[in-house]
Amino acid sequence: MSSKRAVAVFGGGCFWCTEAVFESLRGVSSVMPGYAGGQTINPNYEQVCSGETGHAEVIRVEFDPSIISYEDLLTVFFASHNPTTKNRQGNDVGTQYRSIILTTSDEQRDQAQAFIKKLDEGSPAGEKVVTEIEPLETFYEAEAYHHHYFQSHPDQAYCQFVINPKREKVRAHFRKLMNEGGVE
Repeated sequence: MSSKRAVAVFGGGCFWCTEAVFESLRGVSSVMPGYAGGQTINPNYEQVCSGETGHAEVIRVEFDPSIISYEDLLTVFFASHNPTTKNRQGNDVGTQYRSIILTTSDEQRDQAQAFIKKLDEGSPAGEKVVTEIEPLETFYEAEAYHHHYFQSHPDQAYCQFVINPKREKVRAHFRKLMNEGGVE
């Protein structure tokens, strides 16, 4: 197995949801919830929830590009949330829940821009993607109780009624990208 690793950072609403989706992909070795895209140094969950830090709830995905491509990650990212709603995913409302891609290279930026252009051009309803693309400056790891939230609380109502349907949608549409055993 290749030991090459790359990093991608995505925000698509609550990081509990995005973490649970991306943890199930083959080629993904680590998914860490956190905060990025704002101005507050070392923010905590309560500060980010206030909407005053500028940060979004994001996940930092370490992956092996010889197993899963950045474009595959973009495909799953856009399929697992609504990128046409500004500062909102379902009942989660605020700038901390915005759709955002924080790139770690010019190549990632170019791929994300091209992917969004393709989505915009192919939208039958004419809806435009509002996902922000910014270079990653600093990633702040979320508090430990947010890590592997779905795995730790599978019977909680939010996990059953919000996270699980997203995971099942991804599993149904992208079975070839799934690692049935969880994070490698």
